Amino acid sequence: MRRRTGVRVALSSLLLAGTWASAALVPTASAAPAPTAPTAPPASAAMLTALQDDLGLTESQARARLASEKTATHVDRAAQRTAGSTYGGSWYDTATGKLTVATTSARKTDALRETGAAVRVVRHSAKELEATKKQIDALSAPSGVSSWHVAPRSNRVVLNVVAAQQDDNDVQRFVDRARRAGPVQVETVAGAPSTFAAGTVGGDPFYTGNVRCSIGFSVHGGFVTAGHCGQAGAGVRGWDNSNIGSFQGSSFPDNDYAYVSVGNGWWTVPVVLGWGTVSDQLVRGSAEAPVGASICRSGSTTHWHCGTVLAKNETVNYSQGAVHQMTKTSVCAEPGDSGGSFISGDQAQGVTSGGWGNCGSGGETWHQPINEILSRYGLTLHTA
Repeated sequence: MRRRTGVRVALSSLLLAGTWASAALVPTASAAPAPTAPTAPPASAAMLTALQDDLGLTESQARARLASEKTATHVDRAAQRTAGSTYGGSWYDTATGKLTVATTSARKTDALRETGAAVRVVRHSAKELEATKKQIDALSAPSGVSSWHVAPRSNRVVLNVVAAQQDDNDVQRFVDRARRAGPVQVETVAGAPSTFAAGTVGGDPFYTGNVRCSIGFSVHGGFVTAGHCGQAGAGVRGWDNSNIGSFQGSSFPDNDYAYVSVGNGWWTVPVVLGWGTVSDQLVRGSAEAPVGASICRSGSTTHWHCGTVLAKNETVNYSQGAVHQMTKTSVCAEPGDSGGSFISGDQAQGVTSGGWGNCGSGGETWHQPINEILSRYGLTLHTA
């Protein structure tokens, strides 16, 4: 499915109509009464259908979940400030439709509940768990170790090992060293991660050399995408093979993000392609969705798919080297989807990095969070 750029302008203008009155997210004060979440734009029928298909929800369940996730994202900000140094992480609970916040202090529970969050008292703070993860990040991981991340639910650092290689001597030595760093929980996964690059609207294809990747999000002056798609200085062509611009900055491994300038008659719009599965989605901000929230991805190979946020700040051990501070999701992806948009509701989340599996049998995919990319290059997200 391909549209001419002139058609896109008309579509973008139509989508932008009436969006200026959207309310901004305003953080509430510490220990203030439960915040009222901003009103979300009504979900399109196509978006609801996509969530039903990919998450197995009814229409009413999909509507309720989108509304409660919007509230959870709003509550999370106030809860983190209230918990302070006792903060142990948070996650969205699909069973209750509420955000759960972990704290190391039982004395904080009442104040945290006033923010609208459910509360769990845990042994380790998020700061302690991050310190453990940082020590593991400094180790050299064998290929049989897939990734590792701080898991607020288990109050541990979860180490993912490829099931077929869990008895490998190098893997066992790495696990032993990781356990000495702090509270670690070992789990197995089916496959090893790989990037999704193949041989300025989110999800659209672009080309550099003989590689095809996907646009992540429009920023003022260009767009962001995955770093493994191209190096600084490399030229970029659009879906119609015309010149777009060039990579102004790129980082991979360690990170997996890049910034591409836009010129030559191209321009940016705050839209992510729905590929006919859903209507094209306006981007209104970049508030980070909590663990457990629904999330969707747009890419030039497999187009539009949805799932849930599984983990944050995960270190992913690609064959090219480790990439840090990634978000893991249950969304599938395939080669060519690299760099494409991850979005939750109308909030930009990140750019597709890699994963394992495919959209036929399923799998997991990681994205590099958008706010880190914006901060690194001093960019401003193009929003509606």
